[in-house]
Amino acid sequence: MTAPRSAQQRKQDTLARLEQEVDAWVATADATSGAACLLPLSFLWDGETLLFATPASTPTGRNLLATGAARIGIGPTRDVVLIDGTAATLPASDISDELGDAFAAHTGFDPRRLTGDYRYFRITPRRVQAWREADELVGRELMRDGRWLVP
Repeated sequence: MTAPRSAQQRKQDTLARLEQEVDAWVATADATSGAACLLPLSFLWDGETLLFATPASTPTGRNLLATGAARIGIGPTRDVVLIDGTAATLPASDISDELGDAFAAHTGFDPRRLTGDYRYFRITPRRVQAWREADELVGRELMRDGRWLVP
C-alpha cells in the first residue's frame, strides 16, 4: 500500500485519467421502474464534459433521454474515479465534424457512419470522487454540485 495522495494529486490524476482513458462503465436507471442498467461505453473528455454515444433505443439511451442522469466509473476497483453527472442529448446530425472526428479518433468508434438512431450524450460532472485504497476514502470527494473542491 502506498501513502495516500493529496487532494491536489488526486485531482491531477483524475484529470489525466479522463484525458487518457477510452472506456468507462455507465450506470443509468429506468425512470419508471428504477431498474438499473450498467454497460461499458467509450468516451471523449473535452476538459469539462464526457461525450458518449449509444443508440436512443437501448436501455442506456432511453434512460439518459428520460432522466438525464448517469453514474460513471473509470478505472479498476483499487484506483477508481466515480462521476455523477447530468446528460444533455445531441442527435448525431448535430455533432460538428470537428467534435465527431475527435470522438472517433479517441474512441476508434464513429457513430456517424452507422445506421440507427445514435445519439451523443454530453455528461456534465456534478460530483467526482477518486480513491485507491481505504486510506484514501477520507477526502475522496473532489467535486460537489459541479464545482471542484480542490484548486
